[in-house]
Amino acid sequence: MIKSSNAVLIVLAFIAIYVIWGSTYFLNKIAVSELPPFMLAATRFITAGILAFIIAKIAGLDIKISKKQFKNVSIAGFLFLTLGNGFVVWALKYVDSGFAALEISAQPLVVLLLLRILEGKKIKLMSFIGVFLGIVGIYLLVSQQSLMDQGNSALGIGVIFLCMTSWAYASIFVSKAELPKNFFVNSAYQMLMGGVFLLIFSLFAGEEWVVPTQWSGQVQIAMLALILFGSIVAFTSFNYLLRVVSPEKVATSTYVNPIIALFLGWFLLDEYVSMQSIIAAMILLTGVYFINTKKTIMIFSRFTNKIDKKYHDKL
Repeated sequence: MIKSSNAVLIVLAFIAIYVIWGSTYFLNKIAVSELPPFMLAATRFITAGILAFIIAKIAGLDIKISKKQFKNVSIAGFLFLTLGNGFVVWALKYVDSGFAALEISAQPLVVLLLLRILEGKKIKLMSFIGVFLGIVGIYLLVSQQSLMDQGNSALGIGVIFLCMTSWAYASIFVSKAELPKNFFVNSAYQMLMGGVFLLIFSLFAGEEWVVPTQWSGQVQIAMLALILFGSIVAFTSFNYLLRVVSPEKVATSTYVNPIIALFLGWFLLDEYVSMQSIIAAMILLTGVYFINTKKTIMIFSRFTNKIDKKYHDKL
C-alpha cells in the first residue's frame, strides 16, 4: 500500500515528466527564435548544473567522484545533453517543435535496434510489430511535401535522428558505466559537462553571446523554466519514478510528451498540424506501445535496473 504522502509525490512527478518535458520543445522553440542554439543550450545546462551542485551541498551530499567516474559522466553528458539535446535545439530552427517531439518519440525503437546491433538482443514478435509500425509512422511523418518544401527541413530531420541515436546509445552506455552513486550528483555532473561541451561548440560556431538583460521578456521566462523545471525538476522526477514505480509506467511519458508538444506548438506558436502528421503520430505511438509492452519491457528493465542500482540512492 502506497502512503498518501508518497502517492502525492508520485502524481506530482508524473505531472512533471508529462507536462514539463512535453513543454520543453515549445520553450526551446521560443528561445531559439532569438538566441543562438548552442549558446542557449550551454547556458541552460551549465546554470542548471551549478544550481544542482548548490542544492547537493545544502542537502549534505558528497559530490566527490573518482577520475573514472568523471570520465564517464563527461561521456554521458556529451551523448545525452550535448548531442542528444543541444543539437535538437539547433534543429528547431528548421522544424516545428511538435514535429521534433513526434520524431523523438521513436526513441524506444532506436534503443531496441541498437541493442540488437551492439549486443545481439533478440527482437520478439511484439517488438517486430512495433518496429514496423514505427518505421511506417516515421516515413509518413517526414515524407510530407509541405515539410520538404521548407528550407533546410531535411537537415533538421536528419540532425534530430542523430540526436535520438546519441541519446539511445547513452542509455546503453550508462547502464554499464561506473557513475556517482547518487543520481542527483550524477545528474549535476552530466548537466555541467554537457553544458561545457555545448559552450565549446558555440565558440567554434562563432555564435554571438547575448547577456540575459538583453533578452526579451518571453525568452527570459522560457530560459528560467528550462533551467529550473526542464533540467532540475523534471529530470529529478524521472529518476525518482524509476525508483518507486515500474519502468513501463515511467515509459508512458513517451506517449504524452509529443501530444503536449503538438498542442502547445499549435495553440501558442500557430504551428500547422496536418492530417498526415496526426495519422503518423497515431501509428508511431502505437508502435512505441508495442515495443514497451510487458512482453518486451524486460529488455529495457535490465538497463534501468542497472542504472537504479548504481546511483538511485535517497537524497
